[in-house]
Amino acid sequence: MIFEARQRRFLAEINVIPLVDVVLVLLVIFMVTAPMLYRGMDIKLPTSASNTIKPEIRMVLTIEKDQRLYLDKDQVSVAQLERKLRVMKEEHADVSLYLRADRDVPYGIVVQVMDGVKKAGIEKLGMVTDPTGLERVSEGMPSQHNQ
Repeated sequence: MIFEARQRRFLAEINVIPLVDVVLVLLVIFMVTAPMLYRGMDIKLPTSASNTIKPEIRMVLTIEKDQRLYLDKDQVSVAQLERKLRVMKEEHADVSLYLRADRDVPYGIVVQVMDGVKKAGIEKLGMVTDPTGLERVSEGMPSQHNQ
């Protein structure tokens, strides 16, 4: 009798295999039906000689840790940067520039580059940052206790 009680152990686990099967079937169904949900209307748009919406030119200016400058993928110097940006501004009046600078680049270098961008006449300058949590922000800043 005692031996039979040891053999009968109840399993208190949920069998997830049928749940996984159902989820996979639903995934396949949604993958097949999702492209069919959006139905556009087939229309013929009129043509126009003048385009009212001008595409915006976006460039990325990168300052690496060793203070090398890249305009998109081309390496440039600070002197070349202002000339290239002036030419770009003359060709496209609505050029936007995004500045990516390594966090270890001295502040003076970043200000010098930003000054060159403003001298070139580019008004739309954005700063690219890395979204972080509070733990990464606090590790880069000096502690209040050390001052």
